[in-house]
Amino acid sequence: MMERKILALDIDGTLTNSNKEVTPLTLKKIKEIQGLGHIVAIASGRPLPGIRKIADTLELEKYGGYVLAFNGGRIVNYKTGEVVYQAQVPHNVIMDIYDYIKDKDASYVTYENDTVITGTGINEYTEFEARLNFMPLKKVDNFKKYVDFPVNKCLIGAQDETAAVIEKELNEKFGDRVTIFRSEPFFVEIMPKDVHKATSLEKLLGILKMDRKDLIACGDGYNDLTMIEYAGVGVAMANAQQVVKDHADYITRSNEEDGIADVIDKFIL
Repeated sequence: MMERKILALDIDGTLTNSNKEVTPLTLKKIKEIQGLGHIVAIASGRPLPGIRKIADTLELEKYGGYVLAFNGGRIVNYKTGEVVYQAQVPHNVIMDIYDYIKDKDASYVTYENDTVITGTGINEYTEFEARLNFMPLKKVDNFKKYVDFPVNKCLIGAQDETAAVIEKELNEKFGDRVTIFRSEPFFVEIMPKDVHKATSLEKLLGILKMDRKDLIACGDGYNDLTMIEYAGVGVAMANAQQVVKDHADYITRSNEEDGIADVIDKFIL
């Protein structure tokens, strides 16, 4: 009997090339292993709408793949649309950070279904986030009253120097209750405490009754490090950050050279 594998893939710099496309060879191999019963999971910092186009390209709905959005803050069974796991940012922390941000030269957003919500006004950072994820942007009058739903992630946008100060100050104030880090020089992310791609994949393996030795995780960036260390086979792309390569079991070709196809041939087929 075939050992079923689970292939976890970051998007940008890993699964897609510099044109943000999945190349034909990589796509062919991904469909081939799904047809054989292996599972493909996309693990990304993006919200779900920002992942949909890629998930549809890979035909995850047809084959029963999974999407780990918000760096693992929400796991969705792509075939059924069911949210099988989610971690939430504590409501009181969201509101306290809003009070801290509202008088600063920065934007503050979260996500409601397929919409980016802001209570601080629309600027280049909120527009960039909405555009990147193919989501509409909505300014709400009373943010504190409006946000009464589960929140998997908040995002602050500010000029690089300001963002650095905000990251430091928020970590001092709230670092014991939430995870705060900069994903870009101008973006500060607020995530549930101790939630990242590895914790999320551990939850998914539990749901699927699979072992981590059967997990192959591929990535290139700092937020991929946890899953690369956790997986049975942790793979860094040739274009990955050096620290990611240092912790990987295998370094594949770059995202421009069908590195994922190489991984599939070596470890699954």
